[in-house]
Amino acid sequence: MTQRLQKILSARGVASRRKAEELLQAGRITVNGRIAALGESADPEIDCILVDGKELPSPGKAVYIMLNKPRGYVTTLSDEKGRPTVAQLVEDCGVRVYPVGRLDYDSEGLLLLTNDGAFANRLMHPKQEISKIYEVWTTGYHEAASALLGRPIELDGYRIRPPKVTLLRAEGTRAKFLVTIHEGRNRQVRRMCETAGMQVTRLRRIGEGKLSLGNLKTGAWRYLTEDELVGL
Repeated sequence: MTQRLQKILSARGVASRRKAEELLQAGRITVNGRIAALGESADPEIDCILVDGKELPSPGKAVYIMLNKPRGYVTTLSDEKGRPTVAQLVEDCGVRVYPVGRLDYDSEGLLLLTNDGAFANRLMHPKQEISKIYEVWTTGYHEAASALLGRPIELDGYRIRPPKVTLLRAEGTRAKFLVTIHEGRNRQVRRMCETAGMQVTRLRRIGEGKLSLGNLKTGAWRYLTEDELVGL
């Protein structure tokens, strides 16, 4: 079946669709011996598709992983600065998987990884609005902080849905919140806290959709269950 090359490369675990576009623009992908163009389609069952002169991986069993990401790891497969990556934490799963969404370098908690490109793209599509739950430790707490944090503010020209905010405890200017958001804007929770006059000292994602991090140890990973996949 003919598909866009970006979709084929994503489904085979070669690269995300955005990275695939970069590969195409760099002329690193050929179809039947000819350099492919951005937006081009092909049939992986008929056409000879090569990336840097190498054949695509064979379609294998789809893998779905939950990782408890530690702080100090970047959510990429490689890093030009030489920082530790989440790929290193799951390399013993036996297949090449890539992150579904991201957690920034200083954040921790639940992160999904897969080699199923279609699954990843469905989850990351803005229309899905899958809820994400965070434990948030802050400084700069004040009486109006909870109300301000729960406002539907505008980020990057996009008005976020009203987040659900629960104050778990407050001691002087320090506080801990439980925050549920429905989008995944860049550094969204940290920026929400800044607009409320607070700074995040620790950020931990503990839930996504119907998934819960549970007691999975920091740096450890596990496969998603069939029930969890159905729930997503």
